Amino acid sequence: MRVLVTGGAGYIGSHTVKNLLRKGHEVVIFDNFSSGRRELVAGGQVVRGDLQDSRALDKVLGRRDFGAVLHFASLIQVGESFLDPAKYYVQNLTGSLNLLEAMRRAGVKLFIFSSSAAVYGPPLQTPVTEDHPLAPANPYGQTKFFVETILQDYDRAYGLKFISLRYFNASGADPEGGLGEMHDPETHLIPNILLSVLGKKKDVEVFGTDFDTPDGTAVRDYIHVSDLAEAHVLALDRLERGVPSDFINLGTNRGYSVQEVIRKVEEVTGRPVPFRKSPRRPGDVPVLLASKAKAERLLGWTLGHSDIETIIATAWRWHMKTART
Repeated sequence: MRVLVTGGAGYIGSHTVKNLLRKGHEVVIFDNFSSGRRELVAGGQVVRGDLQDSRALDKVLGRRDFGAVLHFASLIQVGESFLDPAKYYVQNLTGSLNLLEAMRRAGVKLFIFSSSAAVYGPPLQTPVTEDHPLAPANPYGQTKFFVETILQDYDRAYGLKFISLRYFNASGADPEGGLGEMHDPETHLIPNILLSVLGKKKDVEVFGTDFDTPDGTAVRDYIHVSDLAEAHVLALDRLERGVPSDFINLGTNRGYSVQEVIRKVEEVTGRPVPFRKSPRRPGDVPVLLASKAKAERLLGWTLGHSDIETIIATAWRWHMKTART
C-alpha cells in the first residue's frame, strides 16, 4: 500500500516508517521539520510541508493513489500546553482537521492516529482499559480527545475508518542503532537520565518521593518504540481487512518506578546517576499502567523489546552514538 506518514521524521514516526518499508509499503513522509530531524528519515520519499497548508496537503495527496494516512505530527509537551494552550489547539486540532479534509477530497479512507494515554486523565483504576472514562487533565490531552471525537463523526458521516492508538510511555531506540530519540527540549525520563549520565544535562529531577508506591516514586508503563511501530503496521493491516474503527491502548501492563529506572540505568551503563529530589508536579498520579489485552486480541500484537533492560540498553547505545557525533 502507498501510505502518507505525517511527522515521519519524528521519534515514533521514523521507527514506524522503517517498519512500513520493511513490510513492503511505499511511504511518503510529510513533515515540516519543526521538531523532526533529517537524520531520522528512515527511507521513502520526503515532502516538506505543514499541516496548516491545505494546498500542500491537496498537492501531496492528489499526486498519487494513497491507501492510508498515519498521523504522527503534533505538539507533545504537556507543560507547554498549559502555558500556551492556543498553540496546541491551533496546531494539533486545525492541522488534524486540514489533513482529514484533504483525505476526504482525495478519497483516502483509512487513518491511523497517534493518540495518547493523556485522553484518560487521572486513572480511576489501573491497568487502564479502553473503556475507562475520558477526562483529559491538560490541553495536550484535550487535543487528542477532540481529534478522537472528530474521527468518530467522520466515520459516521463520511465512512472514514480509523484506529486510534493510545500510547503510554514511548521509550528506547532502534535495536539496529539507526534511529532514536532526539527531542529538544527533552522531557522524557529515560533519555534525560542517560543525558545526565553522559554529562549533557544537570542532575535528574525526581518529581515526588511521597507517592503511595513501594519506594515513594511514581510508577509508569514504558513501551519500546519498536513495539509501538509494529503495532501501527498491524493496525493498518487490520483496517485493510475492513474491520470497524477502534481505540486501542499500547502499553505493557507492567510498571517501573522512577527509582527502579534509575537503578536499571546504573546497572546497564555501569555509571552512577546524579539525581535530586523535587516536589511533585501538579497532576502527577502515583501509578499509570495500560491494559494490553485488546491490542493482543485484535492486532495479534506481541512485545519483542519492551523489557526495561532492552529499553535502556538500546537508548544508551543511541545516546552514546549521538554524543560522539
